[in-house]
Amino acid sequence: MATDGANASRSRSVTPQRGPGGGGRRRRPSGDPPPLPRQLGVSGRVWIALAASLPAVVGVLLAYGALGVAFDRWDSALLGRVAGLRTGWLTTPMMAVNAVLVSRWTIGILRVGTMAALVGLRRWRHLVIFLGCVVGVELAAFQLAMFQARVRPLGVTIIGGWDGFSFPSPPLAALAVTLVGMVYALLPPGRPRSRGKWAVAAILLLLALARMYLAVDNPSDLVAGIVLGVAVPVVAFRFFAPNEVFPVTYRRAKAAHLDVGGRRGEAIRAAVQEQLGLAVLDVQPVGLEGSAGSTPLRLRVAAGDTAPERDLFAKLYARSHVRADRSYKLGRTILYGALEDEAPFQSVRRFVEYEDYTLLRLRHMGIPVPAPFGFVEITPEREYLILMEFFTGAQEIGTAPVDDQVIDSGLQLIRQLWDAGLAHRDIKPANLMVRDGRVLLVDAFFVQVRPSPWRQAVDLANMMLVLAVRTDAQRVYQHALTYFSEDEIAEAFAATRGVASPTQLRTVLKQDGRDLVGEFRALAPERPPVAIQHWSIRRIALSLLVLALAVVAVLVVVHNWALVA
Repeated sequence: MATDGANASRSRSVTPQRGPGGGGRRRRPSGDPPPLPRQLGVSGRVWIALAASLPAVVGVLLAYGALGVAFDRWDSALLGRVAGLRTGWLTTPMMAVNAVLVSRWTIGILRVGTMAALVGLRRWRHLVIFLGCVVGVELAAFQLAMFQARVRPLGVTIIGGWDGFSFPSPPLAALAVTLVGMVYALLPPGRPRSRGKWAVAAILLLLALARMYLAVDNPSDLVAGIVLGVAVPVVAFRFFAPNEVFPVTYRRAKAAHLDVGGRRGEAIRAAVQEQLGLAVLDVQPVGLEGSAGSTPLRLRVAAGDTAPERDLFAKLYARSHVRADRSYKLGRTILYGALEDEAPFQSVRRFVEYEDYTLLRLRHMGIPVPAPFGFVEITPEREYLILMEFFTGAQEIGTAPVDDQVIDSGLQLIRQLWDAGLAHRDIKPANLMVRDGRVLLVDAFFVQVRPSPWRQAVDLANMMLVLAVRTDAQRVYQHALTYFSEDEIAEAFAATRGVASPTQLRTVLKQDGRDLVGEFRALAPERPPVAIQHWSIRRIALSLLVLALAVVAVLVVVHNWALVA
C-alpha cells in the first residue's frame, strides 16, 4: 500500500493540472486542415494549371492539323501587327535588349552568382531547388519542342538571327526560371520579394516585346516560355521550401531556430489550446544561444479563465531538424566510425515521442528534470511542439554561484544516471540549471538507455569540467571521490577527447584558458587514452558514397555552366 501511495504521488507530480473538463481540448475532426497546413496559394495553383496545359495544347495541335494551321496563322497575324510598329530609332535598342537578355553569358553569370550566394549563405535546400528548377525547365522546353515544329511567320520579316521557332521559347523560359528562382531563393518574403517579382515581370515583358518586335518568336511561344519558366520555380519553392518553414532571412541566427511569429505563432496557439486545453497568452524564444537542434520557447499559458497563469518550456521541432540530425550523425559516422547511437530519426514525430519518453523515464528514476506536459501536432509529420515544466527561478550554471552544495548536486546527478543505466550525452552549461543549491537537468533529447561505459564516462568528465570552470579542478576532484572511484574518474578523462564534449562546453573551456582536462588527468591515476576512431565496412561505404555524390554534384554544376556558356 505504501508503494501504491508513492506511485500515485509521483504520478500526480508528473501530470500537469489542466482546466475542468479538459480545459477546452478539442479533437480535430477527420478532414480538417492542421493549424499550419502547407499552402501553395491561389497563384501557385493557377501556375500549375497553366503549366499543365502546355502539353495538352501541343497534343491538340498535333492531333488536329487544321487547328494547328489556324493557330499558326493567328500567331503570324498578331506578330505582323507588332512588326508594323517598327521604326528606325526603336530597332537598335530592341536588338540590344534581345542580345543582352538572351545571352547565355548573361543567364550563366546570374545562375552561377546565385549558386555561389546560396553556398555562401549555406542555404542548401534553396540551392538544390534552384538547380532542379533550372535543369527541369531546360529539359521540359527541349522535350516540348521535339514534339512539334513551328513554321516561320507568314509575311513577317525577321530582324536579326533566327534559330527556328519552338513552343515554348527556350530563351524566355531560361531567363524566367533564373530570375524567378533568384527572387525566391535570395529575397526575403514581404516587400523585398514583391518588388523583385514586379521587376522580373517588367524584364520578361520587355524581352517578350523585343522578340515580337524582331519577329524571332511567335506570341504563343513567348507565353508558353513565361508560363513554364515561372510556374516551375514558384511551385517548387512554395512546396519544398515554404516561407514558414525555410524563411529567407539575413538576420544572424542559427538555421535550427524557426520564426514563431505570424501564421506559425497562431498555429502554435491553436494547437496547444485544442490538444492540451491550455490557452497560450505569449510565445517568446528563450535560450537560443545554447540550442542548435530545435527552437526553444517560453510559453505563458492558462488552463482557464480563473486558472492562474504559468510559464512552460517548449521545443519546436520541424522536418529541417530531422534532416540536420541525419546529416550530423552521418558526418560523425564518416569522421569517427560512431560515437554511440548514431542511428538517425526517420520523422519529426519520433523526435518528440522519444524526448517525451525520456523525460518520463528520468522523472520515474527520481532525476531532477522538467515535468512533461506532452506534445502537440502543428502539422502532421512536419512540425511538433513538446511542452514541459519551466524551471522558474533557476539560473544556468554558467551564471549561477557554484559552491560545495552545487558541486555535490551535479556529481550526484551523474551518479543517479549511472545507477539508472542512462546517459544524458549532452552535458553542457546550457543544459544544467541551478535552483536553491540543486542542479537541474534539461534537454533530454539525447538520453540513451543502457549506454556503453564509454558514454557514461564521458558524461562524468563533462560534468566535472562544467563545475571546474566555475571553481577549480582540485576542488571538484575531491568532491567527485565521494561518489566515484579514482579508476572511474581516470576512465572518464581517458575517454574525453575533444569532440566527445559538446561544442558549447569546448568553447567555454577555450575561453577559460586553463588546461582543466590536463589538471584532472594529473590528479587521477594514469590511464591510456580511449580510442574513438572505429573502422567498419559501413563507415567505408558511406565515405565512398558521399565522395561519389560530391563528384556528381560538381559534374552537374560544370555541365550546367557548359550549357549556359
